[in-house]
Amino acid sequence: MGLASWWANLDLNRREQRNAIIVSATIGGLLFLSVPASLVWYTSKLRDETTELRDALDKVQSSRGLIIERKQKREAIAARYKDKAPALDSFLEEHAREQKLELSDAVGRPEVAIGKRYVERMTVVHLKKAGMGPIARWIESIVTSGKPVIVSRLNLRRRTGEPDAYDLEVGVAAYDRSEQPKGEKTDKDKSEKVEKSDKKEGSR
Repeated sequence: MGLASWWANLDLNRREQRNAIIVSATIGGLLFLSVPASLVWYTSKLRDETTELRDALDKVQSSRGLIIERKQKREAIAARYKDKAPALDSFLEEHAREQKLELSDAVGRPEVAIGKRYVERMTVVHLKKAGMGPIARWIESIVTSGKPVIVSRLNLRRRTGEPDAYDLEVGVAAYDRSEQPKGEKTDKDKSEKVEKSDKKEGSR
């Protein structure tokens, strides 16, 4: 049955035919417009998803950089504390001899725990009638030695009536790092504890 025959069999009057044509045209127009509208919506959705994916990838890349940076810092700290800091008396005296300086005395201070992993050792030394150049080079050699030591105190006094002559008090602190935090038992300690417990159970 053709479209013309189907339309004739509807037996509609003029008004009904006109209304039917208007409705059909409206539906057809809506269907025609819905296709590009759907394409625009789908394209916009893909664009949003692409933007979100790009942002997520950027965050991953940024996080990767932060992770690498933190890892490098941890490795640098581990390398710095890999070797225990030397005895400060001999360490300071050795660097002083390189600059032709002579320490008048060295006084060690009691060790101080810094957190759970670090211990601070400090020594205060004195120099008399030292020139500014050797003093500066001596302090620089201590700071740039690569050892976990810092100059924590510096008291400089110029000697009256003597050119380029100074009395100096210097406090140098060294830090030792323990891989095992205080109060935390190692696997060896735990296994020994288990063995002792088993022996007690067997003796009962």
